[in-house]
Amino acid sequence: MSRYLIRDIHTLVTMVDGEPDLHGAHVMIEGNKVSRILTANESDIAQQLALEPDTEVIDGSWCVVYPGFINMHHHLYQTLTRNIPLVQNAKLFDWLLGLYEVWRELREEAVEVSTQIGCGELLLSGCTTTSDHFYVFPEKASAELLDVEIETARRIGMRFHPTRGSMSRGKSDGGLPPDDLVQTPDAILADCERVIAKYHDPDPFSMCRIILAPCSPFSVTTELLTETMQLARRLGVRCHTHLCETIDEEQFCLETHGLRPLAYMEKTGWVGEDVWYAHGIYFNDDEIRMLAETRTGISHCPSSNLRLGSGIAPIPKMLAAGVPVGLGVDGSASNDASNMGREMQMALLVHRVGTAVDAMPPRDVLKMATLGGAAILGQPEIGRLQPGGAADLAMFRLDRIDYAGAMTDPASAILFCGSGPRAELTMVNGRIVVRGGALIDIDEEALFHRANDIAEQMLKDTERKTGVKYR
Repeated sequence: MSRYLIRDIHTLVTMVDGEPDLHGAHVMIEGNKVSRILTANESDIAQQLALEPDTEVIDGSWCVVYPGFINMHHHLYQTLTRNIPLVQNAKLFDWLLGLYEVWRELREEAVEVSTQIGCGELLLSGCTTTSDHFYVFPEKASAELLDVEIETARRIGMRFHPTRGSMSRGKSDGGLPPDDLVQTPDAILADCERVIAKYHDPDPFSMCRIILAPCSPFSVTTELLTETMQLARRLGVRCHTHLCETIDEEQFCLETHGLRPLAYMEKTGWVGEDVWYAHGIYFNDDEIRMLAETRTGISHCPSSNLRLGSGIAPIPKMLAAGVPVGLGVDGSASNDASNMGREMQMALLVHRVGTAVDAMPPRDVLKMATLGGAAILGQPEIGRLQPGGAADLAMFRLDRIDYAGAMTDPASAILFCGSGPRAELTMVNGRIVVRGGALIDIDEEALFHRANDIAEQMLKDTERKTGVKYR
C-alpha cells in the first residue's frame, strides 16, 4: 500500500463545507484514501508520520493544494481536430457539418492517441476525474472504439466516466451527421448493455462508471431518447446529452416537435438527479426552476460557448436557484484545449460581463469544479479533501512570478493570475500521475509527433474524398 505525507502545505483548500482554508497543514495518504489532515499546530505528529516505513514525504511549502478538479463534459477524440482553419470562425451547426467529414476517419489508433492527449492535458491542469461524451462510431471503424478509450484512460490513471454516446438520425432522416456516422437504435442499445456489463463499476471510489449519452435532440430520434433513459434506469446508470446550446437547436425542437428543448426532453423522461446536460445557454426562468426542482444537472462550458459564439449560460441564476452545476472543458475542437485551470478562469470572468462584476466569486468557481461535479456524478468521496475521502488532489506551486503580489488570497491566485498553470503534482486514487509539472507515464514530445501524423492523415483523406480544403 502506498503512503504519502504532503508536509507544510502553504494553503490547503479542502472544499469541505464550513471549513476554512488551512495554512501550514499536512495531508497523509494511505492507499487510495486520505487518512489524516493535520494542522500547522500538529507538526510534531506529522514528523512522526514522516518517519514511518515506506512513507514518501512531499514538500508542500509554497504550494496550494486542492481536491482534484472534475471535468463534466468533453469529447476527447476532438484533440486531433483542433484549430482547423475551415471551422475556426463557424457557429455550431456549420462547425459540425465541417468536422463530421473528418471524424468519419476515426480509427482505433486515433482514439487511443486522442485519449492520451486529452487525459494528459487534464491531469496537467489538476483534473483527476473526467466524463467523456463519445458518440462517433464510423461505419468502417471498429465497433469497440469506446473500449479503446476506456482502456487507455485506465492505463493513464484517470478517474473516468465515459459515455456510450449515440447518433441515429443521419442526413437522410433530416439530421446533420452523414449516414455512415449513425447507427440503428437496436445496435446502439445492445452496445450500451454490453459496455455497462463489461466496464461499469458502481462501487464507491470507482475508477470507471458508464454513462448513456445520445448526442443531442437533433441527432437522435424521440424513440431512442426514451428507450435509452428506460435502459439506464433499469441498469442504474446516469444519462447525459447536449441541450439548449444554440438558438438553432431551439428552432429545430420547436419546428420538429412543437416544444422547447427542455419540454421535449421532459416528455422523453430526461429530467432528474440522474441526468445532466452540457451547456444550457438558453434556459428561461421557468426552466431553471424546473431544473432545480428535479435536481437535473448542468455542465457549464464557457470557453466553447464563446469560441463558437453560442452565448453565455445563465449560471449565476442557476446557482442561486439551486441547480446542480459542474464545469466542463467541452471538446478540444470547440475549446482547443483540455485545461481545467483555463476553464475556471473563463468561468470566473465571463459572467462579470454577462451578468455583473460580483456574479461569480472565485469560491463559486472552485465549487463548480469540485463539489458540483461530484454531486452530479453521484461520487461524494471525490471533490473534497477529508479523512476517508478519495486521494484525488492537485498541487500548484505559488512561488512563481505569475503569483507575485497575490498572496493575500492564495486559494484564488490560480483563478485570477497566470494563464492556466501546470500542476506541480496530481494524484488520482492515491497514484501520482503528474510530478514536477510532467506526466509520469507519457512522453509529451513523442505523443505530439504521433498525434500530428494521425491528424495530418485524417485531413488528407478528408480533403481527397470531399474536395474541400480544410487548411
